[in-house]
Amino acid sequence: MTRKKKLRLYQSIFLVIGFIIILSTYLQNHFTDKEEIISKSLKKKIDKQIKIQNQNKNTENIFYNVKYSGLDFEGNRYTIFSNEAINSELSSELVNMKGVVAKFYFKDNTVLDITSDEGIYNNRTFDIEFSKDVKALYENSELYAEKAEFLNSKNYLIVTDNVKVLDEKGTLHADKLIFDIKEKTLNITSLNNNIVKSKVIYK
Repeated sequence: MTRKKKLRLYQSIFLVIGFIIILSTYLQNHFTDKEEIISKSLKKKIDKQIKIQNQNKNTENIFYNVKYSGLDFEGNRYTIFSNEAINSELSSELVNMKGVVAKFYFKDNTVLDITSDEGIYNNRTFDIEFSKDVKALYENSELYAEKAEFLNSKNYLIVTDNVKVLDEKGTLHADKLIFDIKEKTLNITSLNNNIVKSKVIYK
């Protein structure tokens, strides 16, 4: 074989090898990109399906126009109504509520009305927590706050956060209000550096 033919043979071999390398690189990049596209598309689809399943699960646990009723430890009757109620994921004893309306009927024929945007009802202890735009009406007194807790075991209604009381005697702002249902007393305190500034008791 002449030197010229050998040279052409080597050139042909290098050309083929170069073509194979270029083709392999192209195919590898092509399929990698395609796999990434498929993976992203599949992941998006799976995430969407999971989101739909979670929404359906939450919807199944929502109850509308729910009403609870019972007696406190002093034998006073109460009713609680909510536009929406859903069992808490934290505890089977807790029920998260929206659009809450509660009524407490006392033995002396007086009635305490409480409304709030949200609430949590404990179906074991019968304690109730009211939150967000809490409003209460008892005889001629109106009360506004951001949080209130009815503790059935202690027969207390504890009101906190921006407490405002409108009464025929005037308007009073306080940090905390405690209504003792058993003793029928109302304690309103305003605290600053652990010093009680005012304390009013109605009987």
